[in-house]
Amino acid sequence: MSAAAGARRVGPGALRTAANALTAARLVLAAPTLVLIARDGAGWAATGMWAALTLTDGLDGWLARREGTTRSGAFLDPLADKVLTLGGMGALVWHGVLWWLPVAVVAVREVAVSVFRADRARRGISVPARTLGKWKTVTQMLAVGAFVFPPTAGWRSLQLALVWAAVALTVASGLDLWWRGRPGPAGNVR
Repeated sequence: MSAAAGARRVGPGALRTAANALTAARLVLAAPTLVLIARDGAGWAATGMWAALTLTDGLDGWLARREGTTRSGAFLDPLADKVLTLGGMGALVWHGVLWWLPVAVVAVREVAVSVFRADRARRGISVPARTLGKWKTVTQMLAVGAFVFPPTAGWRSLQLALVWAAVALTVASGLDLWWRGRPGPAGNVR
């Protein structure tokens, strides 16, 4: 029997799952991590916390696939990602090492996508994340990591390349979601 077949399955309405517990822990630990970044910028404590919070994103996804996905997890996991990425970028702006414009572009896209998805959900249309959106999140997290990781703290060209790559992927994934979620010529979703 495979590990997946032997795993406990939960229903879509379940709240108490290992994946949700890990996501909740990520949300709770985000606040002290973001304060540390805003206060100190680059440092080993911030790096350790940031690495733990970003790496556990993959772990909670693996747990969710193993246990069974839930509606609460489908809400909480993207929320944790947004809190971390926007919070991390905002903390870097506060610390004075990142310009506000890329953060504003990312924030506007996240709000627009949330409003768009909510509108589509009211119409019974699901617009799930795709690989491009996952790459967007990873690149955003790497961009923040490049600012807080002491060995790359002075590599301004690397930091800016990652930030603007994250912005480009953020815009591209937002446009992709809009394109897939809009009605086609026959009223069907693309």
